[in-house]
Amino acid sequence: MVTPSFRKLLRRLNPIDRIAVSLVALYALVWIAQLAGYEPPLAGLIAFFFFLSLSYLVFRIGGWARMRLMWSLRNRLIMAYLFIAVAPLLMLLIMIVLSARILYSQLGGYLLVEDLQKKVEEVSDAADTVASAAAMFPPDSRKVTVQTPNQLPVELEAHLATISAGLPELEFDLHADGRLIQEAGAQRAGHYEGLVQTADGVWLVGEVARGRAIVRARVPVTPQFLESVATFLGPIQIRTTRPASSSDPSGSVINIGGGQFLAAEKIETRKRKLASAMHWYDFQIKDGIANIDSVREDSATHTLVPSPVFAIYSARLTQINAKLFSSLGDLSNTYVELLLFVGLVFLVLEAGALVTGIVLTRTITRSVGDLYTATQYVRAGDFSHRVRVERADQLGALGESFNAMSSSIDSLVEEQRKRQRLENEISIAHEVQSQLFPRSLPALPGIQLAAFCKPARGVSGDYYDFLPLGNSRLAIALADISGKGISAALLMASVQAALRSHLLLDTNVAPNASEVVNRINRHLYLNTAEDRFATFFFAIYDSSTRLLRYTNAGHVPPMCICKERIQTLETGGTVVGVFEDAVYEEGLMEVSPGSTLVVYSDGLVEPENVYGEEFGMGRLQDVALRHQQSSADSMVSALLVAAEEWAGTAEQADDMTVIVARLGDHSR
Repeated sequence: MVTPSFRKLLRRLNPIDRIAVSLVALYALVWIAQLAGYEPPLAGLIAFFFFLSLSYLVFRIGGWARMRLMWSLRNRLIMAYLFIAVAPLLMLLIMIVLSARILYSQLGGYLLVEDLQKKVEEVSDAADTVASAAAMFPPDSRKVTVQTPNQLPVELEAHLATISAGLPELEFDLHADGRLIQEAGAQRAGHYEGLVQTADGVWLVGEVARGRAIVRARVPVTPQFLESVATFLGPIQIRTTRPASSSDPSGSVINIGGGQFLAAEKIETRKRKLASAMHWYDFQIKDGIANIDSVREDSATHTLVPSPVFAIYSARLTQINAKLFSSLGDLSNTYVELLLFVGLVFLVLEAGALVTGIVLTRTITRSVGDLYTATQYVRAGDFSHRVRVERADQLGALGESFNAMSSSIDSLVEEQRKRQRLENEISIAHEVQSQLFPRSLPALPGIQLAAFCKPARGVSGDYYDFLPLGNSRLAIALADISGKGISAALLMASVQAALRSHLLLDTNVAPNASEVVNRINRHLYLNTAEDRFATFFFAIYDSSTRLLRYTNAGHVPPMCICKERIQTLETGGTVVGVFEDAVYEEGLMEVSPGSTLVVYSDGLVEPENVYGEEFGMGRLQDVALRHQQSSADSMVSALLVAAEEWAGTAEQADDMTVIVARLGDHSR
């Protein structure tokens, strides 16, 4: 179903817009076909035109959105405030946070790598010391640890004991093969130090060649070892890597420095915990990372290949400040240049924001000043002055409205006079219509009646009536005419005249309810336009037999209440006035003593609250049940008050009409 809003949108599209929308829809069909496994012809060409159309539509929608946003005076003021005050502040805060994040994460990583490098240098110094006295070792000695001082020269024992205090798992290979110096790249002649990954773990290694003696010292990187590294930081992790092969899944491969690697072993501290924050601004530096160069020994070929190691840590701001705040100058130039670039971009944006805010402010103040000057002319009685209209925005529209108002004051005054005359005529029509409703309610034995009609406008399209048919029979009618206002009121008068003429010709004949509705339907069909109709409920109650005959012609179902049981009256047919040959059925029910008949129009159940919820038949029935022991007048008032309180406003969307008939042994 095409809604009016959608039709209005289609009318606003120009031919190019419609072509672009059609191409986007065509591409959507092609995409669905491709998902289903079918490749439509010219799919590539359609995709090309789709991107062109999408770009065009984005441009069009962007221009429309900009006009809608900037047309409102309120939005222009808000935008001016954002550009002048809020945007620079936000940019400054973003720059500070970004700078602090980069700065402190790199500081922490630098401190961690520096501490690891010190450990590596200690291992290298130990290897250098042992290499200097290698001739004093037994020729067949292979592995020597600091726990076996009886195998070391006496002059080295004291020095190695000092080293062992910081490196308890230090071990030596007095006959190393020198591969690290040759293949991994010596930092200086005959000297290598760094991290080496092997099949049995990660090692801090120092290898020194002195003459024919080559000594290698190493310490394993274990959780216990990491506990002694950078103790001012929080938890630390060491992540190793290995070169990727063609059989490894591509999703797990990491590209580093032109090489491809896979994550391997993870070594982490177990006892460390992140310190508690000392201040509200002592934020956590989480998952700081540093890349450490290392080599990996292939277990099969024993060759050495570069394979980086990553150090990951957590820390507090105050911990890093207290340790190495003076090391800020050691940050990488890359981050400094990035920071300067971001600062320059923000400076340009700030200047643009300031200029934009000034232009918008001047536009607003100039337009408001022109309008104020024009009001002074009008106040003095000069209606010939016109406001300058320079832009097609809300301020320009306001100026045009002011000019139109100034030039048409006389016509507005005349229109007000016509409206006043129309209101007077409606008031007279209301007085005339009030004469069509029953002036007094019939008094029949065993029946207590009450009714009220509250129009949504000056006159009502609802109609109710009571017509006595002899000493014990009473006709009850309620109609809801389509539409509102004068036209509905005139049709209501026609229904009233037709109903009374049919019933009052011979009150001694007991008419059939469905026959009466048939006559009303034919009368409306022959005497009204095709789009005019009414819902109609008609009933005849005989107090002597307690029988109720009724016909419901498309009306909201009335309810008959007896104690806690509610029976709705739905038998009948369609609305009256639409089909000449419509057929209506008659319902028959025996009314129990003490029953209450409630007939109402849809205006009583359709009021909505602030959340869009209707009052509804269920709530109406609950109110009727609570007041079924009250008088008929009290029940009518209770039903109307409940519906009005639910809506919460004095304005009605539709006419409200309700009839309450207490049937049976009720006191009158």
